[in-house]
Amino acid sequence: MSTDYIVFIHGVNVRNEAAYNKQANAMFQNIKASINDSSQTLKPVILYWGNVGQDSTNTLLKGLELSPQWEEFWFKDLRTTQFLPFVGDAALYLSRTVSKAIVEQLTEQAIKQIGLSLEQLKNPPEGDRLHLVTHSWGTVVLFDILFSSRWEEDAVTPQIRQLIENMRRGFFGVGTDSEKEFGIPLASIHTMGSPIALFNLINIQGGNSFNLTPKLKEFLEKLQEKLKKPLPWKNYAHPGDPIAYPLKGVVPLFLDLAKDQNIVSVEDVMSPSSWIGRLFGKYSPFKVLGKSFLTFVPILPIINGGKAHGSYWAERKVAQMIGNVIQST
Repeated sequence: MSTDYIVFIHGVNVRNEAAYNKQANAMFQNIKASINDSSQTLKPVILYWGNVGQDSTNTLLKGLELSPQWEEFWFKDLRTTQFLPFVGDAALYLSRTVSKAIVEQLTEQAIKQIGLSLEQLKNPPEGDRLHLVTHSWGTVVLFDILFSSRWEEDAVTPQIRQLIENMRRGFFGVGTDSEKEFGIPLASIHTMGSPIALFNLINIQGGNSFNLTPKLKEFLEKLQEKLKKPLPWKNYAHPGDPIAYPLKGVVPLFLDLAKDQNIVSVEDVMSPSSWIGRLFGKYSPFKVLGKSFLTFVPILPIINGGKAHGSYWAERKVAQMIGNVIQST
């Protein structure tokens, strides 16, 4: 019987692995519940990397707190719980030392949880498929491992290069030369609160090391040859999430796709479904003399950005759409 592997990877500032596993498993159960076909076998693959840069971020935070003027700064909670973890985890990943450690951890987790040996991945069971569910900076991390040319540079050790090749071998169309025929085909991509559009700024001015686009385009072209249809890519975005951006117009741009080149089908899906979320997107509460009032001001990321950015995991609409895509592809 064939298996649909749903690969989850988190974003920045995820330090509690047990809580993250619980969150991802809850989303997996919601996805599973939205699929009516009981004969369809689903298996979660939950990737965790949030512990790798924790010590470095903690060291920086201690240094900030020792600064004499630290107490004079506004929005300290916002700075320490949102800005610092996001920028810190992102900056640390750009360091090859930290990203190597993340590669080692994620490769081991992926191979172990999928349950197929590297030899078995050369010819996986007929009908097996992969689905990516990536949150925030986790999109960049996974795409970098799969598609970035920096892992092929001379400075990369043979051990790390081998790990990268092992991870890529698991995805049909990603490996080098004949290995492009190895691996499980990807059937859908689901990005949540993704900054991948901003990350592509690195490449607009001709950057090379972190350029994901040539291999990503080759991968999508190879995948279309096998599947005979464009890959569905759903991009879930909360309007109050400062890290989320639309991708429908961006992906064809950075892939440099011709108008008739139909290798990927991107759809931006607005995430919140409650009337309360829509209301507070327009009205911001404030207090005067102990009384609450509403002002017609769009809610700022300062007030609600962190909650919006993490909302996708528990949003039923997101899980249901992922399930619908898996069932219909």
